[in-house]
Amino acid sequence: MSVETEPTIAIVDGRVWTGNPEQPAAEAVLVKGNRIQFVGSNEDVKRLAPGALFIDAGGNTVLPGFIDSHVHLLTGGFRLSDVQLRDAAAPSHFIDRIAAFAETLEPGEWVTGGDWDHEMWGGELPHRSWIDAVTPDNPVWVNRLDGHMALANSLALEAAGVAEPVAVVGGSVVVDEMGLTGVLKDNAMTLVERVVPEPSLGAQKRALHAAMDYLASHGVTSVHDMSGEPGTYAALREIRNVDSMRTRVFLAEPLREWRLLTGRIERDGRGDDMLRIGAVKAFVDGSLGSHTAAFHEAYADAPDDRGLLVVDPDELFADMAAADAAGLQLFVHAIGDRANSILLDLFQRLEEANGARDRRPRVEHAQHLRPDDVTRFSAQDVIASMQPYHAIDDGRWAERLIGPDRTLGTYAFRSLIDAGTTVAFGSDWFVAPPIPVAGIYAAVTRRTLDDENPAGWIPSERITVDEALTAYTVNAAYAEFQEHAKGSLVPGKLADIVVLDRDIHKVAAEDIINVSVRLTMVDGQVVYGR
Repeated sequence: MSVETEPTIAIVDGRVWTGNPEQPAAEAVLVKGNRIQFVGSNEDVKRLAPGALFIDAGGNTVLPGFIDSHVHLLTGGFRLSDVQLRDAAAPSHFIDRIAAFAETLEPGEWVTGGDWDHEMWGGELPHRSWIDAVTPDNPVWVNRLDGHMALANSLALEAAGVAEPVAVVGGSVVVDEMGLTGVLKDNAMTLVERVVPEPSLGAQKRALHAAMDYLASHGVTSVHDMSGEPGTYAALREIRNVDSMRTRVFLAEPLREWRLLTGRIERDGRGDDMLRIGAVKAFVDGSLGSHTAAFHEAYADAPDDRGLLVVDPDELFADMAAADAAGLQLFVHAIGDRANSILLDLFQRLEEANGARDRRPRVEHAQHLRPDDVTRFSAQDVIASMQPYHAIDDGRWAERLIGPDRTLGTYAFRSLIDAGTTVAFGSDWFVAPPIPVAGIYAAVTRRTLDDENPAGWIPSERITVDEALTAYTVNAAYAEFQEHAKGSLVPGKLADIVVLDRDIHKVAAEDIINVSVRLTMVDGQVVYGR
């Protein structure tokens, strides 16, 4: 056993969960520079590094840094300072918060963000008439929490030139007996989004810094960013070159921009350990809560509605095949069971067209699956990139939308893992909180947010703490081709480490939600501590 003297930091007296099957547990981790130097006993670390800075974990859990496999980083950063509507429990709350936020703005400034959930007040969609009177000088464009539906006030519709209903492929403009309600779904949202002012580079950098600080406070050391927001790459590159990044970012660009991405890679390369590119993101359908997720059968509460496809599958395949041939990794959103079936078919066609290789295609969400499709993930080497918090959120009302039989295939963690699928976990922040311990709680208990399912919603799909940790670390690193560099506490890997405030394996499952992060280390530097 030989370790260089004078390591930077020694974390001792921990319950170390390494993610390494050859050494699953330890007491201490030794860090030199930005690399893990040694993992083992307290006695060995103290002997090998007498001059190190010692951090006493106090018998609490020490983990590889959490990797959030699905975030919208820039939007999440902006959401920290946008109007907050996520917990608005009544239309009056919705209206009052927008009114109060508008009072803080100059005339002409937009009210954005929101993340409202109409299920909080019984399922009635909001209406522009609710807010026009309280926002006479400010356009409003506030999203539903899933990002697949938004409400515009009359000023915003006027700015967008939307004066009457229009047909939009892969989207819809919601109307009632009074005409436009102000609600737009999926592809129709671009009618307003195109006129929302773009934030400045400075504002983007401030939002990204806020996002990184927030992530660090929850133990997230790496993210797979699905943003696709204009300017995100430029802002991240400037932070990387001029400031300091406290979160590792693997950035996916929209599939339609695959040619621009390949040109960027030829010019700049794929990046480094802090900022990497090389993936593209696409969509098959919308979301369950917006009734735009595509199902084989109709919605239980809307017999003529099977959801929608936001793109023609053949057109999607053409772009997928071209991007894949260029060596880009594919991240594709699919929520409804029909969308997942279509996407698995496309991935199969892709291998037949471009040949077999280690491409690690990903289904983002894989939310509703037919039993026959569960086994296809492993058979086709497709990664299921899933967000466990959604299960305990949607579980409050999903059965009303799709009935009891189809809910059995909702976020089927247990079934997918038992079938041999690589399952990687994330949050979908801004849609859900980027708090891994909350995701672990959701995956282990499946107790819905309304506390109506104390034994778990679809309890047969619960998984263990170790399986959830693996999905947030080992598997998440694999899902971005970085298992050689991070995701487990192994000598030589990057020093991304989290210390919790208790032993997560000893707390009762229902108390996991109360576990918090005590320390976060990225690249050998403590970026959060309390």
